[in-house]
Amino acid sequence: MSKIYKVLIMGASYGSLLGAKLALAGHSVKLVCLPAEVELINKEGAIVRMPVKGREGLVEINTTKLPGSLTAAGPADVDPAAYDLVALAMQEPQYRTPGARELTEKVARSRVPCMSIMNMPPLAFLERIATIDTAAIRQCFADPTIWDSFEPGLMTLCSPDPQAFRPPEEKINVLQVRLPTNFKAARFEKPEHTQILSDLERDIEAARFEVGGERIELPVKLKAHVSLFVPLAKWCMLLAGNYRCIEPNSVRTIKEAVHSDLSASRAVYDYVFDLCVKLGADAKDLVPFDKYAQAALSLGAPSSAARAIQAGAPNIERVDLLVKLLGAQHGMHLDVIDKTVELVETRLAENRKKAS
Repeated sequence: MSKIYKVLIMGASYGSLLGAKLALAGHSVKLVCLPAEVELINKEGAIVRMPVKGREGLVEINTTKLPGSLTAAGPADVDPAAYDLVALAMQEPQYRTPGARELTEKVARSRVPCMSIMNMPPLAFLERIATIDTAAIRQCFADPTIWDSFEPGLMTLCSPDPQAFRPPEEKINVLQVRLPTNFKAARFEKPEHTQILSDLERDIEAARFEVGGERIELPVKLKAHVSLFVPLAKWCMLLAGNYRCIEPNSVRTIKEAVHSDLSASRAVYDYVFDLCVKLGADAKDLVPFDKYAQAALSLGAPSSAARAIQAGAPNIERVDLLVKLLGAQHGMHLDVIDKTVELVETRLAENRKKAS
């Protein structure tokens, strides 16, 4: 371990998963979250439960018992300039809320390298891809102006591939991992910033967790990639599964969305796969459909986007609209995706009407 990095993470859901892995590797993590979360995490730690291959049940990690440190604070109580890396781990519409917006602006001004683990890539990251006209996709964002102060070279994207949720019957400091896959990050513009990711990758890989006197390797790693396009592999999954969980009056599981009509799911997946290649991805940067379809068999709950809409959310991350508009930029379109976008917009409009 070359040095102890200080990492600021905005968001305590996926943030606590990444934070727990960093703290296990000996690093110092500060989570920015809501007052009730701050109090409980600082008192009892963040609790992360995950399946481990070859073991029955779930392995529980309590961040108060790890070699590194994990604490929490409100958005007004942190200085981004004091950190080596900032991770954005909230849903994209949340960055415009009071408190979060001001902190996000401080992050941009700090010029600290910033790694987004949102499904929705920040505009600053997309500006690093020459094949994208970012002026034509600003409508996909809840508030695109939030991202205007960020320097593109200081923003990278990390695919939030692990599937995790907060069990509703548990305290708000508990996170349960459903699918323990890896976080996959693209490089920064400057080698010295990419080195941070490589160092964290190595330290997480080397870390071991003690269970019953045995030191074991835990899943969910951080993988740093040279290609800018590796994190975009998640788009195929989101469009084929997550957004198709949304139905006119209800929601369905990701497994049902993918497997109830496998040929339609494959058509959507292949379309987004081809779009990513047109944007500049190498096919080997992406995940084959059959591998995703197999993983989807274990996803027996609706996606977070679907649950949010069903719960009345007026805004969600709009990767569906982003993919549609990027396809149009490259002379592509698919009816199934057009219908998904229309359905999402209809349901969001209904939610906004009810809330007004």
